[in-house]
Amino acid sequence: MTLYAAAARPPARKFNFNWLGVVPFFAFSLLFLILPSLYLLIGSFQDANGNFTLANIGDLFTPYILNSYWLSIQVSAVTAIGGVIFGFGLAYAAIRGGLPRWIRNALMTFSGVASNFAGVPLAFAFIATLGRTGFITLLFKNVLGINLYDTGFSLYTFWGLSLTYIYFQFPLMVLIIAPAIDGLKRQCREAAENLGANPLQYWRYVALPILSPALLGTGVLLFGNAFGAYATAFALTSGTLNLVPIQIGAEIRGDVLHNPNLGYALALGMIVIMAVSIAISMLLQRRTSRWLQ
Repeated sequence: MTLYAAAARPPARKFNFNWLGVVPFFAFSLLFLILPSLYLLIGSFQDANGNFTLANIGDLFTPYILNSYWLSIQVSAVTAIGGVIFGFGLAYAAIRGGLPRWIRNALMTFSGVASNFAGVPLAFAFIATLGRTGFITLLFKNVLGINLYDTGFSLYTFWGLSLTYIYFQFPLMVLIIAPAIDGLKRQCREAAENLGANPLQYWRYVALPILSPALLGTGVLLFGNAFGAYATAFALTSGTLNLVPIQIGAEIRGDVLHNPNLGYALALGMIVIMAVSIAISMLLQRRTSRWLQ
């Protein structure tokens, strides 16, 4: 009877030590993503004395703040589109363009470094290159007799900042789109050519429908990447451009504009926009994985 009871008793569950590998991830997410987001959410609905208020959310719809969101969206959209076009062209040429293998290796190595080269060092590099006394500026002036700043170009304006952002946008595009290009089967092109399709028809009816979810998804990620950039814009323009990250810094740490709770509300708006961007990107990437199977 004892043997039957022991046999009927369910075996004791053993602890799965594989969970220890993801503990740092959950701890990092809790400390640096979830708790800060909750802190911003709570602070957005409080005044300086800690009382509940909707004034901060209402202030987000004032013309000055709406203009800052619109300008940030414009910069992010322009640099995302530029990064997608330039980065995709480079990646496709290196992977499927018949170029030597070492070019792909060099491009991937450069992209891994350049995609993380941002902030104050990037701003200083562009100032030393395209500033009023930068190397390229003086080269054009002394050799070609062209003063870039007399033509209307300025590194410290919308287009100058967009050019700076594209420097770290297109390498990120190269790194993300490379697996999708690798997954584009050669049999698809061969089948299209056997059926009489020319290169334009192949891209229109075969390649782009397969790659478009990956291109759109990566473009959304590039948009979010530029939308949250702060150090590069502040170091390059000294806060003269009315971008949302710069406004947040002015509200939280500024001497003139000092309303931390409004800064929390601005950051909450950024979180909402970037969360929507990431959700769209995930949906598009999931669709891409089904196409490439």
